[in-house]
Amino acid sequence: MSDIKKIGILTSGGDCSGLNVAISGVVKAATLKGWTIYGIHNGTEGLTERPLSYEVLTLQNFSDTPWSKTAGSYLGSLNKGIKADQMDAVAERFGEGVRELGLDAVIVLGGDGSMNVLKHYCTKAGIKMIGLPKTIDNDTPLTDFSIGFQTACQVCMEAVDNIDTTARSHHRAMIIEMMGRDAGHLALQSAIAGYADVCLIPEIPYTLDGIINKLEAVKATGRTHAIIVVSEGIKTETGEVLSAAKNLVGEKVHGGIGDYLANLLNEKYNGFQIRCTRLGHTQRSGHPVFGDRIMASVFAAKAVELLAQGKTNVMVGLSKGEVTSYPLEDVVAAGTKSVDLNSSYIKAAKLLGMYIGEI
Repeated sequence: MSDIKKIGILTSGGDCSGLNVAISGVVKAATLKGWTIYGIHNGTEGLTERPLSYEVLTLQNFSDTPWSKTAGSYLGSLNKGIKADQMDAVAERFGEGVRELGLDAVIVLGGDGSMNVLKHYCTKAGIKMIGLPKTIDNDTPLTDFSIGFQTACQVCMEAVDNIDTTARSHHRAMIIEMMGRDAGHLALQSAIAGYADVCLIPEIPYTLDGIINKLEAVKATGRTHAIIVVSEGIKTETGEVLSAAKNLVGEKVHGGIGDYLANLLNEKYNGFQIRCTRLGHTQRSGHPVFGDRIMASVFAAKAVELLAQGKTNVMVGLSKGEVTSYPLEDVVAAGTKSVDLNSSYIKAAKLLGMYIGEI
């Protein structure tokens, strides 16, 4: 058994729906253990900047407010990255912050990048850590789903439904650009649910002729509109990265491939007038759907259970319907989870007649 008395909880990386469900769940389960819960503000900055920024969380924080039913992070998050040569210095300040608060363990809500960075910080600081996977990209390895993904799919599907009506009215082919970074989970599953005609994801090369052939096949059925879903991380037809934009620490920033394809297709093909809509940060919004609420709640309870049992330095995850945990070393070693080209989703898209590239 453990000797846990005080724990910290923070959200790291891009926000999503379901974070507040998980925070609330940790507070409820840890309070029943008699533990004190410190909510760390703005990701790791709450512990690495001075003065420290945090608050003690109690049941009152969530019982009389709608926070647990809303998107975003009650605690605030951080998504700007850290340069490699600054990692150790930041880890040292992180450890100092942990020791100042007297924390026995930290629960981290984050994606694949956050798990890597926070594992490094916690190892350097000698602090126990439990990770809870969250990302609209669903690219955190080993777990079937991450918190936030299912709500993002719902938002994207509804956007496809809404855009379909204007496409139908004006007899257009509408390109819808979705997030996902270098993984196509969000675009692929939203495209299937939204009955798209074309879906392009980073894992599969495509050709403009392949897109045009599909649009021609749509017209041949008598339908006068079409839906094309593209993931922000796809490259050009010749395999080049479109955007040269980078964030403050030099990491590439995706965006703009939808407009690029719309311009090319309008030049090459006159069967449809083509327009593009970029969904942007609306994909991080939306009240958490059932799947994210139940998963975030169960993940939170599991995290507290593991700490109570003295089991740390693991990430909670979902595998074949069962909640389990994985060593953080294995999570980091697995890297980003891409779309499995032999998955049921890929097979279904092809069988349903969707053009998903040259596969």
